[in-house]
Amino acid sequence: MGLRCGIVGLPNVGKSTLFNSLSNARAESANYPFCTIEPNVGVIPVPDKRLDKLAELVKPEKVTPTTIEFVDIAGLVKGASKGEGLGNQFLANIRQTDAIIHILRCFEDDNIAHVDTTIDPVRDKRIVDTELQLKDLETVGNRLQKVEKQAKSGDKEARRLQEVLEQFEQHLMEGKPAHALELNKEDKALVRDLQLLTDKPVLYVCNVDEGSVVNGNKHVEKVSREVADEDAEVVVIAASIESEIGQLDSEEERTMFLEDMGLEESGLSRLIRSAYRLLSLETFFTVGPKEVRAWTVKKNTTAPQAGGTIHSDFERGFIKAEVTKYGNFINYGSEAACREAGKIHMEGKEYVVQDGDIINFKFNV
Repeated sequence: MGLRCGIVGLPNVGKSTLFNSLSNARAESANYPFCTIEPNVGVIPVPDKRLDKLAELVKPEKVTPTTIEFVDIAGLVKGASKGEGLGNQFLANIRQTDAIIHILRCFEDDNIAHVDTTIDPVRDKRIVDTELQLKDLETVGNRLQKVEKQAKSGDKEARRLQEVLEQFEQHLMEGKPAHALELNKEDKALVRDLQLLTDKPVLYVCNVDEGSVVNGNKHVEKVSREVADEDAEVVVIAASIESEIGQLDSEEERTMFLEDMGLEESGLSRLIRSAYRLLSLETFFTVGPKEVRAWTVKKNTTAPQAGGTIHSDFERGFIKAEVTKYGNFINYGSEAACREAGKIHMEGKEYVVQDGDIINFKFNV
């Protein structure tokens, strides 16, 4: 399954630096290069040491990681919801993403001007929040106008939809994001086609100076307090450091660089994994002499559904799944050894795939 994250923020907060760092993310991608499919869209592999370990044992002809798309969305300004600047383009691009990566400037630099002259990431966050909420209000209001006419005619479904839309309208007018409105699944499904911007999960990235990358700074602390009540993660990154890492050629150089900075891994690696968690995603593997591959599924995905991510025939003609736990495969060293030790289990249609499962699908169509 595809995963697309939109990188958003005010101008001059470090969005493009971060995006360009992703384009040079050889530290994570190794032999799996970054791919630009549009001028502002990049596809990079999700770093997973388990995939590397499996490849070491199996020595396949090909190794294929799962991937994530990052979209560098035009910088937002006040009034974007009304089309100011590149507002319409900005908001349309966000609508096409699964999650929002909100970059906040948490560094001081007199050589890089801020649109509001001073550095205040909480103020910047609220500007973006407000613009997204205003656009959602417009979207909800437009749909309400159409539904109200149908509801007056006695249409029960239209009446229910009207009630749900009115709840969203009131909620947004109070300055709250759509995802914070507590509704049952059925009611939320009624407005899913609206693709409300504030209904998307958000990951906050604090872009700091090099000296603050390990312990953060006062700006990071303010952001953490601001989002404490939100169901969101905060990742601290120095985009300037990530840019330097991307220019290094060898794994040894990258490791030494990170150690000198007091870091165990790059910020981009942490960012990608956080985005993965944000969308409740898990990874399963297929292992063989021709290819070792990682696949992405949502949590609570059944075995047939997981097979469908590989090919529709796997789901349509599903018979059973041979499942090996990652830990067992590593301990015994091969599929044959796991089979001999009785560590491969046959699972049926009701089996829920677990993160790290190694699966061989049996099907017939």
